[in-house]
Amino acid sequence: MVTSRRSLDELDEYRDLLGGLVRMHVLHHASQEEIYGAWMIEELAGHGYRLSAGTLYPMLHKMVEDGYLTVRTEREGRTIRKLYSATEKGRRGLAVARERMRIFTQEGTGR
Repeated sequence: MVTSRRSLDELDEYRDLLGGLVRMHVLHHASQEEIYGAWMIEELAGHGYRLSAGTLYPMLHKMVEDGYLTVRTEREGRTIRKLYSATEKGRRGLAVARERMRIFTQEGTGR
């Protein structure tokens, strides 16, 4: 996805507002397969979100703490990777968030 400089600046300006969308996107992918932080940073960058590891990892840790994700450690040679998966609570939360987004966006478009 190609993103203009202006739209990247707008994303930065509204970062606090868009944080919930990032968490939804994390849950979306973590409900389909195990994810890891570096991959998620690249995935979000493809949608115009510039998240640093210092922003994403605390978010992932909080989502684990809140019961939305589980984490396991995988070691391959010298590489240690934490893999995250959505819990049942995370899947239910994602479904509720999607439904709320549908309702809110319909209201916003006057439907």
